[in-house]
Amino acid sequence: MKRKYIYLIIIVGIIAFVAYKFSSEKGGKIAPPSESPKGAPIEVNGIVVSPKDFENILTVSGSVEPNEQVQIRSEVSGIIRNLYFHEGSFVTKGQILFNIDDTELQAQLLQRQTEEKLAEENARRASLLLEKEAISTQEKDVALADLQSAQAQTQLIKAQIAKTKVRAPFSGKIGLRSVSAGEYLTPTTIVANLMSTNPVKILFSVPEKYTAQIKEGLPLNFTISGSSKQYGAKIYAIEPGIDAQTRTIQIRALAANDSGELFPGSFARVQLPINMVKEAVLIPTEAVIPVQGGKQVFVCKGGKASAVDIESDSRTSTDILVNKGISIGDTVLTSGVMALKNGMNVHVNLKN
Repeated sequence: MKRKYIYLIIIVGIIAFVAYKFSSEKGGKIAPPSESPKGAPIEVNGIVVSPKDFENILTVSGSVEPNEQVQIRSEVSGIIRNLYFHEGSFVTKGQILFNIDDTELQAQLLQRQTEEKLAEENARRASLLLEKEAISTQEKDVALADLQSAQAQTQLIKAQIAKTKVRAPFSGKIGLRSVSAGEYLTPTTIVANLMSTNPVKILFSVPEKYTAQIKEGLPLNFTISGSSKQYGAKIYAIEPGIDAQTRTIQIRALAANDSGELFPGSFARVQLPINMVKEAVLIPTEAVIPVQGGKQVFVCKGGKASAVDIESDSRTSTDILVNKGISIGDTVLTSGVMALKNGMNVHVNLKN
């Protein structure tokens, strides 16, 4: 009896559900979706093509370099007597940075100067004796040669003494020193690094396919790591050959660094305009349909969609530069293009 009672409840429930569905549909609460009349215009978005300036930006990685840099060393060996610079300070061209003890060289100079005076006196006497025909011309020439040799030896010692005073070869900022006063120095020892950092150089490479578009004097922008500030630079030198391994060409640009914000060795993200066209035909990338053998867009002509083949070889993240197929003033469709067919009626909502 219990089982029959359960079956009865189930049957009554099913009948009630079917009756509810039937009455709902009959009452018109759930209606099928309406269909557009055949041939009605399709709502799409579009733009009227207007002339715009096109600038194709190539973004590459680079680095900041000093305008000039050198490792400060001594040409002669000896004890450092004095250091005349402070680490991290600015020095000017010709400023003495440090000097080497020249006591021994000064003694040698005094000896050479004495020998030079003696040779000079011997040469003077030889000239007088030659006039009196007391000596031969050969003896006079020997005395003159001794004088010239003594003078050369004196100049050599003076040159060595001059090398004991190490001067800045150009103006710039000197780095941390690795020596102290009283230390014995050899020509292999690096005392400090000297860098000229205003202006700075920006070194970067571009793929070989862009080499024809890179010219000296071309301006560019770049940013450095940790900052969104843009800096300007101008190309001043281009490597004459392409690297066979990377298939890139190296380029250098100069950038002003009056504020000292740009540090040599910093990473630089370079934005290089490689293609600039005035009054170009630009259309949004979403309007373009890839087709076999090329690209295609839909334009509106007389209220109908018309497929047009285009030619393009440059683009940005949002626009495509059209070389052929679209003209200024054409209405290009930008939405629903994948569902459009040639000759369809369309109603275009123009976007700015």
